[in-house]
Amino acid sequence: MQRWVGHADLDAFYASVEQRDCPEYRDRPVVVGAQPGHRGVVAAANYRARTFGIHSAMPIAEAYRRCPNAVYLRPDMDKYARVSREIFQILETITPVVEPVSVDEAYLDLTGLEKLIGPPEVIGSEIKRRILEATGLTVSVGIGPNRLIAKLGSEHRKPDGLMVVFPDQVLAFLAPMPVANLRGLGRQTQKIFAGLGIRTVAQLRALPPGYLEEHLGSRAAVSFHNQALGIASAEVVYGRGRKSISKETTFEADVREHDILQDTLHKLAAEVAARARREQLSGAVVTLKIRFTGFETHTRQRKLPAPTHDERVILREAWALFNQGNLPRKPVRLIGVGISDWQQTETEPMQADLFDQPQKREIDDRLLETIDKVAGRFGKGMLQLGCKKEARGRDSS
Repeated sequence: MQRWVGHADLDAFYASVEQRDCPEYRDRPVVVGAQPGHRGVVAAANYRARTFGIHSAMPIAEAYRRCPNAVYLRPDMDKYARVSREIFQILETITPVVEPVSVDEAYLDLTGLEKLIGPPEVIGSEIKRRILEATGLTVSVGIGPNRLIAKLGSEHRKPDGLMVVFPDQVLAFLAPMPVANLRGLGRQTQKIFAGLGIRTVAQLRALPPGYLEEHLGSRAAVSFHNQALGIASAEVVYGRGRKSISKETTFEADVREHDILQDTLHKLAAEVAARARREQLSGAVVTLKIRFTGFETHTRQRKLPAPTHDERVILREAWALFNQGNLPRKPVRLIGVGISDWQQTETEPMQADLFDQPQKREIDDRLLETIDKVAGRFGKGMLQLGCKKEARGRDSS
């Protein structure tokens, strides 16, 4: 049986949701991210904004310089998460095997659906129709014999595109593509390819693997040679889902004061913990992200003895990483916290501390449930758990 993998990618997701909800934005450039005049970056830009060269991760000051008349909006992550859940429910009406990659894209195992729905072109059209009718949003869909071709197919005709690549079309489909479209191509590898005069996949494919190995090493050479031939995995893993939950903030002015940094981490930890509880996840790894003056960025991680979705634990570990992580003693521009290494809270309850009392755990669970209910009714930040201030532990000078 022919394997078929689909890749569904919502078009400019955050910005498209805002345009859907506010019709007055539909014919204007829309940028979601930090506000002009503040520090931060672009989270998403619609296609009209992209004609000005605006793209995600661009500093918001640069985006504003390029298009001061755009609509600039702060992200509403809770709204995007609700829409995302609706979209994934729609995808599961097409196939039960859906592998989320992020809030706005997923891989789908479409093998064997020809008898139920029709050929790949019909399946792709049906995915697009159901999402548009239910949410008012457009999606680009790529379908091919493996994950690589499906992903490249969805990118090929954005926005609102549909691309089906049959097995006997794979080599011709890939040949004219720039090598930059391949997966895992970092800046250093791009420089190497440029130095070798390799610009297209066809040029890459024509090189002997041994020649590539001399310049890239054996592992990278095999990976890029296989991609050039369209060889990739066709496995789609049901419910693999997000790899982490994180939140970060960029300060208006660089911060030295530890009280401000710890209070900010507390708020971020509370948001991360609340989202984890909503998704019934507990994380066993806490990550601290910190950016200093001059965009020098560091991350530190710590493995927990037991998974958590408690903001107090996340804050405690993140603050310990800040104090004990051998970080530079510089003013802080950005700080963030995240959790990963999931354990489902419904089926795999958190391991109890050896000396923890069952009554205390029950009280803690009720407290967390109350906080979530208050946030759901009155908005996040209305109620937070108090956290003990830790000793400074490191010189902030």
